[in-house]
Amino acid sequence: MRDERLTRFAKMLVEYSCSLQPGEKILIEDRGIQTELTEALVEAVYRVGGIPVVRSIDLDIERAVMMGATKEQLMWMAENDAKRMREVQAYIGIRGGNNAMYNADVPQEQKKLYSTYYSQPVHSKIRVPHTKWVALRYPTPAMAQSAGMSTRQFEDYYFDVCMLDYEKMSQAMNPLVELMNRTDKVHIVGPGTDLRFSIKNIPAIKCDGRLNVPDGEIYTAPVKDSVQGVLCYNIPTLYQGVTHENMRLVFEKGRIVEATSSQTEIFNQVLDTDEGARYIGEFAIGVNPYITFPIKDTLFDEKIAGSFHFTPGNCYDEASNGNKSAVHWDMIVNQTKEWGGGEMYFDGVLIRKDGLFVLDELKGLNPENLK
Repeated sequence: MRDERLTRFAKMLVEYSCSLQPGEKILIEDRGIQTELTEALVEAVYRVGGIPVVRSIDLDIERAVMMGATKEQLMWMAENDAKRMREVQAYIGIRGGNNAMYNADVPQEQKKLYSTYYSQPVHSKIRVPHTKWVALRYPTPAMAQSAGMSTRQFEDYYFDVCMLDYEKMSQAMNPLVELMNRTDKVHIVGPGTDLRFSIKNIPAIKCDGRLNVPDGEIYTAPVKDSVQGVLCYNIPTLYQGVTHENMRLVFEKGRIVEATSSQTEIFNQVLDTDEGARYIGEFAIGVNPYITFPIKDTLFDEKIAGSFHFTPGNCYDEASNGNKSAVHWDMIVNQTKEWGGGEMYFDGVLIRKDGLFVLDELKGLNPENLK
C-alpha cells in the first residue's frame, strides 16, 4: 500500500508548487530513482486535467554518456530535449539514487562540456525562466546515511521539512522581501569572513515551495562588481561528484581573485569554466525551520535556518545582475551560534545575529515562529 504522505505530497507539488491548470503539459523527470511518487504525480496531474509526460534517467548510463560525449553530440542532445522543454508549461524534477558520487571519476573537462552544451541550454535557458518548475530529492538510504539517520527516521524528517506550511512561511517572508528591495549595502561578518556588497535595485524573490522542495529562502544577487572582501564557507559542498570543505574566496571588484578549499585545484578548475564563474550570481538567506544541520545535499543545506548562500556563477533572470555562466554553485555559510555565529547588516543596521533575526518585523522568520 502506498504511503499516504506520497499522495498528499504529489497533490501539493502539482496544485501548489506548479499551479498546474487544465490542458497544461508537465514533464515529470526522475533522475536516478523510480518511485511510487512518480505514479502519484501522474495521478495528481490527471486529477486537475493536465497532461503528464514522464522521463526516467539512469545515472550510471548518464555517467557513461558524459565520459565520451563531444561538443557536437551534446549540442544535438540539447536541441532535442530543448524542443520538449519548450513545449511543456511545467516541470517536476525528482533526484535520487544510491550514490551521490556517481560521476566523481568523470574528467573535469567532460563535466564542463556537459554543463555548457547540455545543461545550460535545456535547463538554465528554457526550464528555469519559462516553465513553472519544482525540483526535489527523494529520500533514499544513501541520503539517510549521509544525514546520520536510519532510513525510517530520515523519511519522517524528509516529509517534515518538505511539507511544512508554505503559505504561513510565504506571509512571514514579505517583510524581508520588502527590506531587501529597499537595501543598498550588505555587510556580513563571521569567522574568517568580512564581506561587503550592494544589492541595490535587484529584486528579492521569495522561495515558498514553488521552485524547490524543501524550500525556504529569499534570494537576490549582488551588483556584479560590488563584492569586496573575504568569505569563508563552513558547510561542506558536493559539486560534480567532488566534496569540497573549508572553501575560502577573496573578492576584488566583484571578481574571485583567490579560491582555496580542501580540493583547491578542482575548485579553481570549476571557477575557470568561463568568465562568469568567478563572479557571484546569487545571494540568498535560508529560513526553513526544520532544516538545522547539513546533509551534504545542496537542495536541503541551502535552506538551513540561520544560513545564507553566496553563489559563484549564473544569476537568475528574476533577480539578474547580468552575470552569465554555465556554473551555478550554491555554497553555504551557517551563521547560527553552534557553527561560529556571525552578523548580517543592511545599510549599517544589524538585521540578523547568530542566525536569528533581531528586527521586530523579521522575527516571524525565526524557527520558533514558523513551526
